[in-house]
Amino acid sequence: MGRLFGTDGVRGVANDELTPLLAMQLGQAGAYVLTKENMHKPTIMVGCDTRISGDMLANALMAGICSVGANAVYVGVIPTPAVAYLTRKYKVDAGVVISASHNPVEFNGIKFFDGDGYKLPDELEDEIESIIKGGMNGIKFPIGANVGKIKYRTDAREEYINHSIQSVKIDLSGLKIVVDCAEGAAYYTSVEALRELGGNIVAIHNMPDGTNINANCGSTHMEELKARVVYEKANIGLAFDGDADRLLAVDEQGNVVDGDQIMAIIGNHMKASGDLANDTIVVTVMSNLGFTLMAEKNGIHVEQTKVGDRYVLERMKEINASLGGEQSGHIIFLKENTTGDGLLSALHLLKVMVETGKTLSELASVMEVLPQALINAKVPNHKKEKYMEYPEIASAIQGLNDKFAGEGRVLIRPSGTEPFVRVMIEGKDQKMIEDEAKQLAELIQNIML
Repeated sequence: MGRLFGTDGVRGVANDELTPLLAMQLGQAGAYVLTKENMHKPTIMVGCDTRISGDMLANALMAGICSVGANAVYVGVIPTPAVAYLTRKYKVDAGVVISASHNPVEFNGIKFFDGDGYKLPDELEDEIESIIKGGMNGIKFPIGANVGKIKYRTDAREEYINHSIQSVKIDLSGLKIVVDCAEGAAYYTSVEALRELGGNIVAIHNMPDGTNINANCGSTHMEELKARVVYEKANIGLAFDGDADRLLAVDEQGNVVDGDQIMAIIGNHMKASGDLANDTIVVTVMSNLGFTLMAEKNGIHVEQTKVGDRYVLERMKEINASLGGEQSGHIIFLKENTTGDGLLSALHLLKVMVETGKTLSELASVMEVLPQALINAKVPNHKKEKYMEYPEIASAIQGLNDKFAGEGRVLIRPSGTEPFVRVMIEGKDQKMIEDEAKQLAELIQNIML
């Protein structure tokens, strides 16, 4: 059995890798580890996205929580950042989200937040994992009046909407906005928040049925949104992922504006108004080289971390940064929430449009996006960390590093959530870097499969 926790909680195919039994064990071990210092009966908040396996896993998880004497508060379908925020607001002891984010419907995941709304450090995840692998040794299972109970709340999503629109005060009157909710957790909160602020909202993919989450929609499939923005003559398109912790945008001409560009737009605006702490933005090594060049030109300091919004967040806390995120659209506004927040990202981006009077395409021109090729090599999950142990692969990677030195860069990394080794090459010639990335990905796949 490999490590349970990846870069974003425990992920797997629901009812196969991520079983109700494992969900219950995670509830038991997680409740124990996160609340063992407490002298009171602890309470853990639980929310989920729209996928059909959510109810099954949430109920199993909450059974585990109650079985070790903790209480659960179930807030139902709600964005991941809402659970992070409400965990802090209600002063509960921990929060849990049942979601596999942008992955297809058959997957699901379980991720924990501590009482302050932060994702757990590796050490706490390791402790939870060791308890499960050790057969729950040391955990007491109370009986009688000491078992936990579940409370159901239906008002939580309204509180999150209110928090979001109070955090970024704007009037969206006169703006036409197409919103792709990915048939996920944003289907209600994002549309309602933007309407409350006066926007003319065209909502698409906001009829989740449990099986259609992320299916040819949302931030991983933007073709329909691009076409719809142009057709509607809208000012902007907004694309969320399944659990609404990431945002990508589409400008009025139908061009995608990615997380790097969104951070560049918002970061420059925050710097001009004195709101960008230490004039610093924290990004990952996957951010486009064009972002670094933009920052140098505009007097912004860039801090880089390894891939994963949790690592961005850790660095932001260390250096007291107010803005950070990933090219994929996880953007963190640390003064307003403790995790990537698609709705807050959308509101901040719209605020720049409103306050400058500029179109999104004008704003996005602040950075030049250098050509980038990203190809996934499908490999066995248990081998994905060991790709450099194969001499032929290591040699091919070294050859590419030599070839692109000074003219671009090569980045190879295992996926934190899926059975892939990701090959990313950045350079000046799109066709050449795509050909090289494909060749290397095929080599990795052929050797490691």
